[in-house]
Amino acid sequence: MTGRLKAPRGRYGGRSAEERQAERRRRFLAAALELFGGAPGYRNTTVAALSQAACLSTRQFYEEFRTLEDVLAALHLQVNGWAEQAVLDALATAHGLPLAERAAVLFRAYARNVTSDPRRIRVSFMEIVGVSPRLEEQRLARRARWIDLIRAEADAAVARGEAAPRDYRLAATAFIGSVNGLLHDWSAGWVDATLDDVVDELVGLLLGMLRPESWRPPAA
Repeated sequence: MTGRLKAPRGRYGGRSAEERQAERRRRFLAAALELFGGAPGYRNTTVAALSQAACLSTRQFYEEFRTLEDVLAALHLQVNGWAEQAVLDALATAHGLPLAERAAVLFRAYARNVTSDPRRIRVSFMEIVGVSPRLEEQRLARRARWIDLIRAEADAAVARGEAAPRDYRLAATAFIGSVNGLLHDWSAGWVDATLDDVVDELVGLLLGMLRPESWRPPAA
């Protein structure tokens, strides 16, 4: 299969071809979240099984995607997009808050979104790993977006005199790894704590990174 089949054009049942295509894609991605994020997982799912779960045909699958890897790539971006939008929406309400409160708003929004559905964690932190060089590049690119967000928040805190001035690139990278690892372990039941406990721990880690013991805020 070298490319997607061409989907029928024109209106049908009162809906345009674009509307029907968007609906098919939504149903395939919803089915992929169920199968990739649960049983049997991405590596044990077939095109036929995914199509059946979506209540669509394999021909319709190939009208939307070339391979199952394309579906996983789209689903991974979708799940990350949901989390990113939740964080951006939360930050928009946190304007002017002190650093500690702003950090709590950020990570509470992220943690609640990601952990609201265990299938999202499995897709983001497990199923996507090691599939192909292409998906590894995508996974690292999405991680880089989160690192950039943390660095931007850190740099803004420095500008406000709330954090120590430094290059936060490595620290943000290490911190994102801690976030993903702790949330995965909590979701899997390996951490005996509430989600608020987890968020408080992450906020504490971030503040320790931004405000080392040797740092003193500039004089007013």
